[in-house]
Order: sequence, then structure tokens, then C-alpha cells
Amino acid sequence: MTRIGVILGSTRPGRRGAQVADWVMGIATQRDDAQFDLIDLVDYPLPHLDEPLPPSMGQYQNQHTRDWAATIGRYDGFIIVTPEYNHSTSGVLKNAIDYLYAEWNNKAVGVVSYGAVGGARAAEHLRLIAGELQMADVRTNVALSMFTDFVNFTDLEPGAHQVQALDTLIEQVIAWSTALAPLRAVPQPA
Repeated sequence: MTRIGVILGSTRPGRRGAQVADWVMGIATQRDDAQFDLIDLVDYPLPHLDEPLPPSMGQYQNQHTRDWAATIGRYDGFIIVTPEYNHSTSGVLKNAIDYLYAEWNNKAVGVVSYGAVGGARAAEHLRLIAGELQMADVRTNVALSMFTDFVNFTDLEPGAHQVQALDTLIEQVIAWSTALAPLRAVPQPA
């Protein structure tokens, strides 16, 4: 069965991302065509990138990197939940992504973003990063506005159109993850 990791890309105290990730998981886990697991970066306290060699070499020196690589390597695709901080994604998410290379290759990725303008700029930055990591980013993006999808900027209450967008995103991530499976089965040059 296709395995999709839902990455919660914020570790900030009082983060809204936990609500968003719970919402994604609540909808995703109702499906029977893929397995979904939450990957909360709080559970992976990676220091600022501390590997002496480039990730593309795959020669990880630190145990925390090897553990992170094993986690990411288990999945066929990802849904990334990201806030928008200063017109981009969170530093902790970018750091976690930068630790690895081959573990991301030939996997699908969809983005659920949130912020004042729906986290659109963070999502666009993640698309650029995904391309460099040989990931297939799906077309649909769920962009949750702090003004319209959160009550008093605090409690997530997405509209029906957001649920429909999330369903489409999930469909696309599963389809692309399945389609890319033959590429993951063959070792790829770095």
C-alpha cells in the first residue's frame, strides 16, 4: 500500500500547524487506498545542518541524520503542512529537508499552507525546493487564510471548498506516488 507522510513543518510554541495537520490526517485517514502517518518535526530535533558531507553523497555521519533518513525513506510521498514566515517556509522545515537527498527523490509532494495570504509564498518556495530534490509537486495547493479559515486567527474552521481542495490534493499525491514507484525501485544517479 502507498505510504504518505504528513510532515508538520512548524515547531513554534502555540503553532497553528498542529490543528492543520490534525485536519489533514482526519480527512486522509478516512481513505483506504493509502496509509498516512504524521511526521511532526517536534519529534525530530535536528540541529542546524551539521553533516560534513553534502546530502547527495548519502554518507550520513550523525545518528540523528540516519534516523531522519530512515523515517523519510519509508514513504512514497508527502503532504507538507507549512506556515508562512517572512514570505517563505519555516526554518525548521527547510533545515529538515536539507539534511537529505536520495530519500526525497522520485516521490510526490503536496503542500497545505497557512498564513495571512494562505501561505502561498511558502508553498511556492517548497515547489522550487522539491524540483531540486527530484520530487514531483502536485498542482493542487490548499492555502488556508488566517483571516477566513481561522476564527479569531486561532481556531481552524476551513470552508467546504478547502475540504474539496484537500481531497483533490490527496488524490494527486497518491496518484503521483504510485506512478513514480518504478523510479524508486531503480537506484538513481546523484
